[in-house]
Amino acid sequence: MSNIKTTIEQAEKRCKANGARLTTKRKRILMGLIESNKALSAYELIDFCKQRFGEKIPAMSVYRILDFLEGQYLVHKLNLANKYVACTHINCDHAHAVSQFLICKNCSKVKEISINQSTITDLSETVKSAGYDLYTPQVELNCLCESCIPVNAAT
Repeated sequence: MSNIKTTIEQAEKRCKANGARLTTKRKRILMGLIESNKALSAYELIDFCKQRFGEKIPAMSVYRILDFLEGQYLVHKLNLANKYVACTHINCDHAHAVSQFLICKNCSKVKEISINQSTITDLSETVKSAGYDLYTPQVELNCLCESCIPVNAAT
């Protein structure tokens, strides 16, 4: 729990440095993502707040909070899963490479890893040669985590 508290405090500092405020509801949504260790939908976060805090937050409010948190680089939206995860770099003070997300198709566990800049450059050049511009370099891969590999291999 102290790690979560430290992460929330760091998130508050980041918001304050950006002239923004991490309100109680924003903290609760972020806490849900940090505690879960997996990707959650807005509706799963609504359930988390109701069960954990006895507070029902409307879906539109949760989406606005998630947009805010994403804008503060505290969460990432996973388009493949249409869910959100807390950034694993909230407690870091240094710049990070482009994130790549490994998403377990069985349990929704997500691992954030970095991609080499040369890979992003190669990808961007390939996209450009196909007549497109790379909008976002975020990469999401549908995988099986090491906990689910034996479960899936047995079937």
